[in-house]
Amino acid sequence: MKKKKLLFIFNPRAGKGQIRSRLFRIIDTFVKAGYEVTVHPTQRPQDGYEKTKELASEVDVIVCGGGDGTLDEVVNGLMAVQSQIPLGYIPAGSTNDFASSVNISRNILQAAKDVVSGEPCSLDIGLFNHMNFVYIAAFGLFTDVSYETDQNLKNILGHLAYLLEGTKRIFNVPSHMLKVYANDVVLEAEYIYGMITNARSVGGFKNLVGPGVELDDGLFEVTLIRKPKNPIELNEIVTSLMSAEDKTEMIDNFKTNCIRIESEEKIAWTLDGEFGGEHNQVEIENKRHALNLIVNQNK
Repeated sequence: MKKKKLLFIFNPRAGKGQIRSRLFRIIDTFVKAGYEVTVHPTQRPQDGYEKTKELASEVDVIVCGGGDGTLDEVVNGLMAVQSQIPLGYIPAGSTNDFASSVNISRNILQAAKDVVSGEPCSLDIGLFNHMNFVYIAAFGLFTDVSYETDQNLKNILGHLAYLLEGTKRIFNVPSHMLKVYANDVVLEAEYIYGMITNARSVGGFKNLVGPGVELDDGLFEVTLIRKPKNPIELNEIVTSLMSAEDKTEMIDNFKTNCIRIESEEKIAWTLDGEFGGEHNQVEIENKRHALNLIVNQNK
C-alpha cells in the first residue's frame, strides 16, 4: 500500500523552541501512523506560506507547528492554491488562542497524536480585503503589541510580554472616527478598539467575545469599543469585557457574515497577531467551511 505523505512545517523559535526539543518524537508519531514525512523548519517570515503553496498539491496532509502567526502563514498558503487538504496543528506559541478555541491540546506530543487519530472538521476563516485570517482581525488599543514584542521576550515572559508592552501606552490611547456597515445598519462613532473574531479565546482570555460562539456557522463576532469620556465609562467597558456580559452602551457587539469599516486616516490592523497593514477601508467576509482542520472529536 502506498504511504500517505505528510508535510510538517514548524517554527523552530516559537514558544521557547518546544517543538525543536521534541522533534524526533513528533516525527516518530507520524511515521508510526503510516505517513511518509517531509519536515520543513521555517527560515524567515512568510516561509511557511511559500512552502505550503509549493508542496500542498504533493502531499495528503499538512501539519503546522508553532504559534498563531505560523498557522496564519500555512492557512494563507492553502487558500492561495485553493487547497482543502486536511491541516493538523501543533500549538507552540505564547498564547495559542486558536488552539484554545478548538480544544487542541497544549501538550505538543498529545497534539501530534491527536493529528494522526483525529478527523477533519470544516471551520470558517476570514477574508480581509485580499488576505485571509484564521480567527481575528483587530485594530486599536494594544493590537500592535503581538508583532512589536521581541520574540525572545515573548519566549521568556509569555503573557507578561504582551502586558509589559501594552502598559507603556495605557495613558495615550488613540481613537478613530469610523463608519461601520453591517447587517444593513450603519454605525458612526469614535472607537479605541475593534475586533472581528471567529474564536472562543482572545489574548488568552476565554469568553471575551461573549457566549454562543460557533466556529462553523458562517458568522463573525464583532466587538467595537467606543472611546470613554470619563473613568466611569472606562470602568463600564472593563467590567463588561471581564464578565463577558453586555452591560454597557460603550461596546457595540453583534454577529455578521460581512462587514465594511471606513475611516478618514489609515489604521493599522493585526491579523492573527501579525501586522496586517494600514488601511482606511476594509471589507471583511466570512468564508464558511473553508478550512479542514484535524481535531480530536472526543474532546
